[in-house]
Amino acid sequence: MTAQNIAADVRAGRRSAVSVAEAALAAVAAGNPRLNAFTHVDAARALATAAAIDATVAKGGDPGPLAGVPFAVKNLFDLEGISTLAGSKIERDAPPAARDGFLVRRMLAAGAVPVGALNMDEYAYGFTTENAHEGPAHNPHDLARMAGGSSGGSAAAVAGGLVPLSLGSDTNGSIRVPSAMCGIFGLKPTYGRLARSGSYLFAGSFDHLGPFARTLEDLALAYDALQGRDEEDPCQTPTPFQPVSGLTGLDGLRIGVAGGHFAKGGHPEALTAVTGFAKVLGATTVVDLPLAAAGRAAAFLITMAEGGNLHLPDLKTRPEDFDPATRDRFLAGTLIPATWMVQAQRVRAAWRAQALAAFETVDCFLTPTLPCVAPLIGQATMVIDGQTLPTRPMLGVYTQPISCIGLPAMAVPLANPGGLPLSVQLVAAPWREDILFRVADALVKAGVAAAPEVPA
Repeated sequence: MTAQNIAADVRAGRRSAVSVAEAALAAVAAGNPRLNAFTHVDAARALATAAAIDATVAKGGDPGPLAGVPFAVKNLFDLEGISTLAGSKIERDAPPAARDGFLVRRMLAAGAVPVGALNMDEYAYGFTTENAHEGPAHNPHDLARMAGGSSGGSAAAVAGGLVPLSLGSDTNGSIRVPSAMCGIFGLKPTYGRLARSGSYLFAGSFDHLGPFARTLEDLALAYDALQGRDEEDPCQTPTPFQPVSGLTGLDGLRIGVAGGHFAKGGHPEALTAVTGFAKVLGATTVVDLPLAAAGRAAAFLITMAEGGNLHLPDLKTRPEDFDPATRDRFLAGTLIPATWMVQAQRVRAAWRAQALAAFETVDCFLTPTLPCVAPLIGQATMVIDGQTLPTRPMLGVYTQPISCIGLPAMAVPLANPGGLPLSVQLVAAPWREDILFRVADALVKAGVAAAPEVPA
Protein backbone atom coordinates (compact mmCIF):
# COMPACT_ATOMS: atom_id res chain seq x y z
CA MET A 1 0.00 0.00 0.00
CA THR A 2 1.07 3.58 -0.53
CA ALA A 3 1.84 5.91 2.35
CA GLN A 4 -1.19 7.96 1.33
CA ASN A 5 -3.55 4.96 1.61
CA ILE A 6 -2.00 3.69 4.84
CA ALA A 7 -2.35 7.06 6.55
CA ALA A 8 -5.96 7.46 5.40
CA ASP A 9 -6.89 3.99 6.68
CA VAL A 10 -5.15 4.41 10.04
CA ARG A 11 -6.62 7.87 10.67
CA ALA A 12 -10.11 6.58 9.82
CA GLY A 13 -9.71 3.50 12.02
CA ARG A 14 -10.07 1.08 9.09
CA ARG A 15 -6.68 -0.42 9.82
CA SER A 16 -4.49 -0.39 12.91
CA ALA A 17 -1.01 1.08 12.86
CA VAL A 18 0.21 -2.03 14.67
CA SER A 19 -1.01 -4.28 11.85
CA VAL A 20 0.73 -2.03 9.32
CA ALA A 21 3.97 -2.16 11.33
CA GLU A 22 3.74 -5.94 11.64
CA ALA A 23 3.28 -6.23 7.87
CA ALA A 24 6.30 -3.99 7.25
CA LEU A 25 8.47 -5.97 9.65
CA ALA A 26 7.38 -9.19 7.91
CA ALA A 27 8.25 -7.66 4.53
CA VAL A 28 11.69 -6.68 5.82
CA ALA A 29 12.29 -10.17 7.26
CA ALA A 30 11.32 -11.75 3.95
CA GLY A 31 12.94 -9.29 1.55
CA ASN A 32 16.07 -7.99 3.24
CA PRO A 33 18.11 -11.20 2.90
CA ARG A 34 17.90 -10.65 -0.87
CA LEU A 35 18.26 -6.87 -0.97
CA ASN A 36 20.61 -6.18 1.96
CA ALA A 37 18.90 -2.81 2.33
CA PHE A 38 18.66 -2.71 6.14
CA THR A 39 21.61 -2.66 8.53
CA HIS A 40 19.47 -2.39 11.66
CA VAL A 41 15.81 -3.24 12.34
CA ASP A 42 14.13 -1.98 15.52
CA ALA A 43 10.95 -4.03 15.74
CA ALA A 44 10.27 -3.11 19.37
CA ARG A 45 10.32 0.61 18.66
CA ALA A 46 8.22 0.25 15.52
CA LEU A 47 5.51 -1.69 17.35
CA ALA A 48 5.53 0.63 20.38
CA THR A 49 5.25 3.72 18.16
CA ALA A 50 2.42 2.11 16.21
CA ALA A 51 0.57 1.19 19.41
CA ALA A 52 0.76 4.82 20.58
CA ILE A 53 -0.73 5.95 17.25
CA ASP A 54 -3.60 3.48 17.62
CA ALA A 55 -4.25 4.82 21.13
CA THR A 56 -4.44 8.36 19.76
CA VAL A 57 -6.93 7.29 17.09
CA ALA A 58 -9.02 5.42 19.68
CA LYS A 59 -9.30 8.62 21.71
CA GLY A 60 -10.50 10.57 18.69
CA GLY A 61 -7.18 12.32 18.09
CA ASP A 62 -5.36 12.91 14.82
CA PRO A 63 -1.89 11.31 14.82
CA GLY A 64 -0.81 13.25 11.73
CA PRO A 65 -0.72 13.13 7.93
CA LEU A 66 1.64 10.10 7.92
CA ALA A 67 -0.30 8.18 10.56
CA GLY A 68 1.06 4.65 10.83
CA VAL A 69 3.28 4.88 7.73
CA PRO A 70 6.46 2.79 8.14
CA PHE A 71 9.71 4.50 7.15
CA ALA A 72 13.43 3.87 7.42
CA VAL A 73 16.52 6.07 7.22
CA LYS A 74 20.00 5.90 5.76
CA ASN A 75 22.25 4.93 8.63
CA LEU A 76 23.83 8.38 8.80
CA PHE A 77 20.65 9.73 10.47
CA ASP A 78 20.65 9.55 14.27
CA LEU A 79 18.15 7.05 15.66
CA GLU A 80 17.85 7.21 19.42
CA GLY A 81 19.44 4.24 21.14
CA ILE A 82 21.63 2.96 18.28
CA SER A 83 25.04 4.04 17.01
CA THR A 84 25.03 6.11 13.83
CA LEU A 85 27.35 4.05 11.64
CA ALA A 86 27.42 6.15 8.46
CA GLY A 87 28.26 2.90 6.67
CA SER A 88 31.57 2.56 8.49
CA LYS A 89 33.45 0.20 10.79
CA ILE A 90 34.97 3.05 12.79
CA GLU A 91 31.63 4.44 14.04
CA ARG A 92 30.70 1.08 15.56
CA ASP A 93 32.71 2.29 18.54
CA ALA A 94 30.54 5.41 18.86
CA PRO A 95 27.99 5.61 21.68
CA PRO A 96 24.30 5.22 20.78
CA ALA A 97 22.57 8.38 19.64
CA ALA A 98 21.02 10.26 22.55
CA ARG A 99 18.05 11.37 20.45
CA ASP A 100 16.66 11.17 16.93
CA GLY A 101 17.91 13.49 14.22
CA PHE A 102 15.73 16.48 13.39
CA LEU A 103 14.15 15.02 10.24
CA VAL A 104 13.43 11.75 12.04
CA ARG A 105 11.60 13.78 14.68
CA ARG A 106 9.65 15.55 11.93
CA MET A 107 8.52 12.20 10.53
CA LEU A 108 7.52 11.01 14.00
CA ALA A 109 5.56 14.21 14.61
CA ALA A 110 3.63 13.49 11.40
CA GLY A 111 2.70 10.04 12.71
CA ALA A 112 5.21 7.89 10.81
CA VAL A 113 6.64 4.70 12.31
CA PRO A 114 10.45 4.15 12.32
CA VAL A 115 11.52 0.66 11.24
CA GLY A 116 15.32 0.93 11.17
CA ALA A 117 18.52 2.05 9.44
CA LEU A 118 19.60 1.44 5.87
CA ASN A 119 22.74 0.41 4.00
CA MET A 120 24.95 3.04 2.33
CA ASP A 121 28.42 3.72 0.96
CA GLU A 122 30.98 4.24 3.71
CA TYR A 123 30.69 7.84 4.96
CA ALA A 124 28.41 8.51 1.96
CA TYR A 125 31.42 8.58 -0.40
CA GLY A 126 30.25 6.64 -3.43
CA PHE A 127 27.55 6.03 -5.98
CA THR A 128 27.13 2.25 -5.67
CA THR A 129 26.48 1.10 -2.04
CA GLU A 130 29.03 -1.67 -2.42
CA ASN A 131 29.82 -1.42 1.27
CA ALA A 132 33.01 -3.21 2.35
CA HIS A 133 31.66 -3.78 5.88
CA GLU A 134 27.96 -4.56 5.29
CA GLY A 135 28.04 -5.95 1.76
CA PRO A 136 26.34 -4.44 -1.30
CA ALA A 137 22.73 -3.34 -1.50
CA HIS A 138 20.97 -5.18 -4.36
CA ASN A 139 18.68 -3.67 -6.96
CA PRO A 140 15.15 -5.10 -6.62
CA HIS A 141 14.77 -5.14 -10.43
CA ASP A 142 17.84 -7.36 -10.86
CA LEU A 143 19.65 -8.63 -7.78
CA ALA A 144 22.93 -8.84 -9.70
CA ARG A 145 22.89 -5.06 -10.23
CA MET A 146 23.72 -2.06 -8.09
CA ALA A 147 21.07 -0.23 -6.12
CA GLY A 148 23.06 2.98 -6.55
CA GLY A 149 24.51 5.15 -3.85
CA SER A 150 25.34 6.41 -1.55
CA SER A 151 21.73 5.99 -0.35
CA GLY A 152 21.37 2.58 -1.98
CA GLY A 153 19.59 0.94 0.93
CA SER A 154 17.06 3.79 1.02
CA ALA A 155 16.13 3.26 -2.63
CA ALA A 156 16.19 -0.54 -2.53
CA ALA A 157 13.95 -0.68 0.56
CA VAL A 158 11.29 1.48 -1.10
CA ALA A 159 11.49 -0.02 -4.58
CA GLY A 160 11.47 -3.52 -3.09
CA GLY A 161 8.29 -2.84 -1.10
CA LEU A 162 9.84 -3.15 2.36
CA VAL A 163 8.71 0.34 3.42
CA PRO A 164 6.75 3.00 1.50
CA LEU A 165 9.04 5.89 2.52
CA SER A 166 12.70 6.37 3.33
CA LEU A 167 15.16 9.20 3.93
CA GLY A 168 18.63 9.65 2.47
CA SER A 169 21.32 12.20 1.81
CA ASP A 170 22.63 13.71 -1.42
CA THR A 171 26.10 15.24 -1.76
CA ASN A 172 26.81 14.67 -5.45
CA GLY A 173 23.72 12.69 -6.42
CA SER A 174 23.22 10.19 -3.62
CA ILE A 175 19.42 10.49 -3.60
CA ARG A 176 18.89 10.83 -7.34
CA VAL A 177 21.34 8.14 -8.50
CA PRO A 178 19.83 5.27 -6.44
CA SER A 179 16.30 6.52 -7.15
CA ALA A 180 17.07 6.29 -10.85
CA MET A 181 18.64 2.83 -10.65
CA CYS A 182 15.75 1.43 -8.60
CA GLY A 183 12.98 3.19 -10.55
CA ILE A 184 11.42 5.40 -7.87
CA PHE A 185 10.94 9.10 -7.10
CA GLY A 186 13.67 10.91 -5.15
CA LEU A 187 13.89 14.57 -4.13
CA LYS A 188 17.01 16.63 -3.41
CA PRO A 189 15.62 19.90 -2.09
CA THR A 190 17.37 23.27 -2.31
CA TYR A 191 20.55 23.46 -0.25
CA GLY A 192 19.53 24.77 3.17
CA ARG A 193 15.83 23.93 2.85
CA LEU A 194 15.75 20.91 5.19
CA ALA A 195 17.62 20.80 8.48
CA ARG A 196 20.62 18.48 8.79
CA SER A 197 21.17 18.32 12.56
CA GLY A 198 21.39 14.76 13.81
CA SER A 199 22.99 13.45 10.63
CA TYR A 200 26.57 12.47 9.80
CA LEU A 201 27.80 14.83 7.09
CA PHE A 202 30.22 14.09 4.24
CA ALA A 203 30.90 17.51 2.71
CA GLY A 204 29.13 20.27 4.59
CA SER A 205 28.83 22.78 1.76
CA PHE A 206 27.18 20.17 -0.50
CA ASP A 207 25.11 17.88 1.72
CA HIS A 208 21.33 17.76 1.33
CA LEU A 209 18.77 15.47 3.00
CA GLY A 210 15.56 14.29 1.36
CA PRO A 211 12.92 11.60 0.81
CA PHE A 212 12.33 8.58 -1.46
CA ALA A 213 8.92 7.16 -2.48
CA ARG A 214 7.30 4.93 -5.08
CA THR A 215 4.61 7.52 -5.88
CA LEU A 216 4.74 11.26 -6.35
CA GLU A 217 1.88 11.72 -3.85
CA ASP A 218 3.89 9.88 -1.19
CA LEU A 219 6.99 11.92 -1.96
CA ALA A 220 4.96 15.10 -1.48
CA LEU A 221 3.55 13.90 1.84
CA ALA A 222 7.03 13.13 3.11
CA TYR A 223 8.51 16.42 1.92
CA ASP A 224 5.68 18.39 3.53
CA ALA A 225 6.28 16.56 6.82
CA LEU A 226 10.04 17.21 6.72
CA GLN A 227 9.83 20.98 6.37
CA GLY A 228 10.37 22.96 9.55
CA ARG A 229 12.81 25.31 11.24
CA ASP A 230 15.59 23.84 13.34
CA GLU A 231 17.26 26.45 15.52
CA GLU A 232 20.21 24.07 16.06
CA ASP A 233 21.18 24.04 12.37
CA PRO A 234 23.12 27.18 11.40
CA CYS A 235 23.26 26.07 7.75
CA GLN A 236 19.50 25.89 7.31
CA THR A 237 18.00 28.88 5.54
CA PRO A 238 14.76 30.03 7.23
CA THR A 239 12.02 29.65 4.62
CA PRO A 240 8.21 29.67 4.78
CA PHE A 241 6.42 26.33 4.78
CA GLN A 242 5.81 25.40 1.14
CA PRO A 243 3.23 22.58 0.92
CA VAL A 244 3.45 20.59 -2.30
CA SER A 245 0.82 17.89 -1.77
CA GLY A 246 -1.88 18.20 -4.39
CA LEU A 247 -0.04 20.69 -6.59
CA THR A 248 -1.01 20.32 -10.23
CA GLY A 249 -1.04 22.13 -13.56
CA LEU A 250 1.62 23.54 -15.86
CA ASP A 251 -0.12 26.88 -16.46
CA GLY A 252 2.50 29.56 -16.98
CA LEU A 253 5.49 27.26 -16.55
CA ARG A 254 8.33 27.48 -19.06
CA ILE A 255 10.08 24.14 -19.41
CA GLY A 256 13.34 23.52 -21.24
CA VAL A 257 15.85 20.77 -21.95
CA ALA A 258 19.48 21.14 -20.89
CA GLY A 259 21.95 20.99 -23.74
CA GLY A 260 25.72 20.66 -23.95
CA HIS A 261 27.11 18.58 -21.08
CA PHE A 262 23.65 17.16 -20.31
CA ALA A 263 22.91 16.11 -23.91
CA LYS A 264 25.91 13.82 -24.32
CA GLY A 265 27.97 11.33 -22.35
CA GLY A 266 25.15 8.85 -21.86
CA HIS A 267 23.76 5.70 -23.43
CA PRO A 268 21.09 6.33 -26.10
CA GLU A 269 18.21 5.13 -23.90
CA ALA A 270 19.15 7.62 -21.16
CA LEU A 271 19.12 10.53 -23.59
CA THR A 272 15.96 9.33 -25.33
CA ALA A 273 14.13 9.28 -21.99
CA VAL A 274 14.62 13.05 -21.75
CA THR A 275 13.35 13.53 -25.30
CA GLY A 276 10.20 11.56 -24.50
CA PHE A 277 9.39 13.57 -21.39
CA ALA A 278 10.12 16.83 -23.23
CA LYS A 279 7.66 15.92 -25.97
CA VAL A 280 4.89 15.26 -23.44
CA LEU A 281 5.59 18.58 -21.73
CA GLY A 282 5.92 20.55 -24.96
CA ALA A 283 9.43 21.56 -23.93
CA THR A 284 11.38 22.83 -26.92
CA THR A 285 13.72 25.44 -25.42
CA VAL A 286 17.33 24.24 -25.18
CA VAL A 287 19.09 25.62 -22.12
CA ASP A 288 22.75 26.35 -22.79
CA LEU A 289 24.90 25.61 -19.72
CA PRO A 290 28.53 25.61 -20.92
CA LEU A 291 30.06 25.67 -17.41
CA ALA A 292 28.33 22.47 -16.24
CA ALA A 293 31.34 20.22 -16.87
CA ALA A 294 33.64 22.65 -15.08
CA GLY A 295 31.16 22.75 -12.20
CA ARG A 296 31.33 18.98 -11.98
CA ALA A 297 35.13 19.12 -11.82
CA ALA A 298 34.90 21.69 -9.03
CA ALA A 299 32.50 19.40 -7.16
CA PHE A 300 35.03 16.55 -7.26
CA LEU A 301 37.77 18.70 -5.74
CA ILE A 302 35.70 20.42 -3.08
CA THR A 303 33.96 17.28 -1.80
CA MET A 304 37.26 15.38 -1.68
CA ALA A 305 38.88 18.18 0.31
CA GLU A 306 35.98 18.69 2.72
CA GLY A 307 35.60 14.95 3.29
CA GLY A 308 39.31 14.40 3.75
CA ASN A 309 39.52 17.22 6.27
CA LEU A 310 36.57 15.87 8.25
CA HIS A 311 38.11 12.41 8.57
CA LEU A 312 41.75 13.45 8.99
CA PRO A 313 42.03 12.33 12.65
CA ASP A 314 40.89 8.78 11.81
CA LEU A 315 42.99 8.72 8.63
CA LYS A 316 46.02 9.32 10.86
CA THR A 317 45.14 6.84 13.63
CA ARG A 318 42.86 4.16 12.10
CA PRO A 319 43.58 3.98 8.36
CA GLU A 320 43.20 0.20 8.30
CA ASP A 321 39.56 0.44 9.45
CA PHE A 322 38.39 2.34 6.34
CA ASP A 323 37.24 0.71 3.15
CA PRO A 324 40.51 1.05 1.17
CA ALA A 325 38.79 2.79 -1.74
CA THR A 326 37.15 5.35 0.56
CA ARG A 327 40.36 5.87 2.51
CA ASP A 328 42.38 6.56 -0.62
CA ARG A 329 39.90 9.15 -1.91
CA PHE A 330 39.87 10.91 1.46
CA LEU A 331 43.66 10.85 1.61
CA ALA A 332 43.83 12.38 -1.85
CA GLY A 333 41.46 15.10 -0.65
CA THR A 334 43.79 16.04 2.18
CA LEU A 335 46.59 16.65 -0.35
CA ILE A 336 44.74 19.01 -2.71
CA PRO A 337 46.70 22.28 -3.02
CA ALA A 338 45.05 25.40 -1.69
CA THR A 339 45.32 27.08 -5.08
CA TRP A 340 43.21 24.31 -6.61
CA MET A 341 40.55 24.83 -3.97
CA VAL A 342 40.47 28.58 -4.54
CA GLN A 343 40.04 28.04 -8.26
CA ALA A 344 37.38 25.37 -7.69
CA GLN A 345 35.36 27.80 -5.60
CA ARG A 346 35.67 30.45 -8.30
CA VAL A 347 34.39 27.97 -10.88
CA ARG A 348 31.57 26.99 -8.54
CA ALA A 349 30.48 30.64 -8.20
CA ALA A 350 30.63 31.24 -11.96
CA TRP A 351 28.70 28.05 -12.67
CA ARG A 352 26.01 29.01 -10.16
CA ALA A 353 25.62 32.45 -11.72
CA GLN A 354 25.26 30.91 -15.17
CA ALA A 355 22.67 28.37 -14.02
CA LEU A 356 20.63 31.01 -12.19
CA ALA A 357 20.63 33.16 -15.32
CA ALA A 358 19.04 30.27 -17.20
CA PHE A 359 15.93 30.62 -15.02
CA GLU A 360 15.26 33.97 -16.64
CA THR A 361 14.05 32.00 -19.68
CA VAL A 362 12.79 28.72 -18.16
CA ASP A 363 11.29 27.68 -14.83
CA CYS A 364 12.44 24.06 -15.03
CA PHE A 365 14.78 22.08 -17.23
CA LEU A 366 15.21 18.37 -17.90
CA THR A 367 18.37 16.25 -17.95
CA PRO A 368 19.07 12.53 -17.73
CA THR A 369 19.47 11.40 -14.13
CA LEU A 370 21.98 8.68 -15.04
CA PRO A 371 24.05 7.94 -18.14
CA CYS A 372 22.94 4.30 -18.14
CA VAL A 373 20.78 1.70 -16.45
CA ALA A 374 22.06 0.13 -13.22
CA PRO A 375 25.46 -1.52 -13.75
CA LEU A 376 26.30 -4.96 -12.40
CA ILE A 377 27.60 -5.13 -8.84
CA GLY A 378 31.39 -5.07 -9.06
CA GLN A 379 31.41 -3.57 -12.56
CA ALA A 380 34.49 -1.35 -12.57
CA THR A 381 34.18 0.26 -16.01
CA MET A 382 31.55 1.22 -18.58
CA VAL A 383 31.73 2.27 -22.20
CA ILE A 384 30.43 5.78 -22.99
CA ASP A 385 30.76 7.25 -26.49
CA GLY A 386 33.31 4.58 -27.35
CA GLN A 387 35.49 5.29 -24.31
CA THR A 388 36.04 2.89 -21.43
CA LEU A 389 35.53 4.91 -18.26
CA PRO A 390 35.43 4.14 -14.51
CA THR A 391 31.90 3.29 -13.44
CA ARG A 392 31.64 4.95 -10.02
CA PRO A 393 32.48 8.57 -10.94
CA MET A 394 30.55 8.38 -14.21
CA LEU A 395 27.31 7.68 -12.35
CA GLY A 396 27.26 11.28 -11.12
CA VAL A 397 27.92 12.93 -14.47
CA TYR A 398 24.49 14.65 -14.57
CA THR A 399 23.77 14.98 -10.85
CA GLN A 400 27.05 16.44 -9.57
CA PRO A 401 26.78 19.78 -11.37
CA ILE A 402 23.36 20.37 -9.82
CA SER A 403 24.47 19.48 -6.27
CA CYS A 404 27.49 21.73 -6.62
CA ILE A 405 25.25 24.81 -6.70
CA GLY A 406 22.44 23.61 -4.45
CA LEU A 407 19.54 23.65 -6.93
CA PRO A 408 16.42 21.56 -6.14
CA ALA A 409 16.17 18.45 -8.30
CA MET A 410 13.94 15.39 -8.59
CA ALA A 411 14.56 11.97 -10.10
CA VAL A 412 11.43 10.88 -11.99
CA PRO A 413 11.15 7.25 -13.22
CA LEU A 414 9.85 6.21 -16.63
CA ALA A 415 6.60 4.27 -16.35
CA ASN A 416 7.48 1.74 -19.05
CA PRO A 417 11.25 1.64 -19.53
CA GLY A 418 11.16 -1.58 -21.56
CA GLY A 419 13.75 -3.19 -19.29
CA LEU A 420 15.71 -1.90 -16.32
CA PRO A 421 14.58 1.44 -14.83
CA LEU A 422 15.33 4.73 -16.56
CA SER A 423 14.98 8.19 -15.06
CA VAL A 424 14.85 11.88 -15.93
CA GLN A 425 16.09 14.66 -13.65
CA LEU A 426 13.94 17.78 -13.18
CA VAL A 427 15.81 20.91 -12.04
CA ALA A 428 14.30 24.21 -10.84
CA ALA A 429 15.49 27.51 -9.38
CA PRO A 430 16.32 27.71 -5.67
CA TRP A 431 13.33 27.28 -3.33
CA ARG A 432 11.04 26.20 -6.19
CA GLU A 433 10.43 22.59 -5.23
CA ASP A 434 6.77 23.34 -5.98
CA ILE A 435 7.64 23.59 -9.68
CA LEU A 436 9.29 20.17 -9.62
CA PHE A 437 6.13 18.64 -8.19
CA ARG A 438 3.90 20.37 -10.75
CA VAL A 439 6.00 19.16 -13.68
CA ALA A 440 6.28 15.64 -12.27
CA ASP A 441 2.53 15.56 -11.70
CA ALA A 442 1.95 16.38 -15.37
CA LEU A 443 4.21 13.50 -16.37
CA VAL A 444 2.44 11.10 -14.02
CA LYS A 445 -0.99 12.13 -15.30
CA ALA A 446 0.21 11.71 -18.89
CA GLY A 447 1.08 8.10 -18.02
CA VAL A 448 4.78 8.38 -18.82
CA ALA A 449 6.14 8.65 -15.26
CA ALA A 450 5.64 6.00 -12.56
CA ALA A 451 7.65 3.50 -10.58
CA PRO A 452 7.87 0.36 -12.75
CA GLU A 453 6.82 -2.89 -11.16
CA VAL A 454 9.53 -5.05 -9.62
CA PRO A 455 9.69 -8.55 -11.16
CA ALA A 456 8.23 -11.25 -8.95
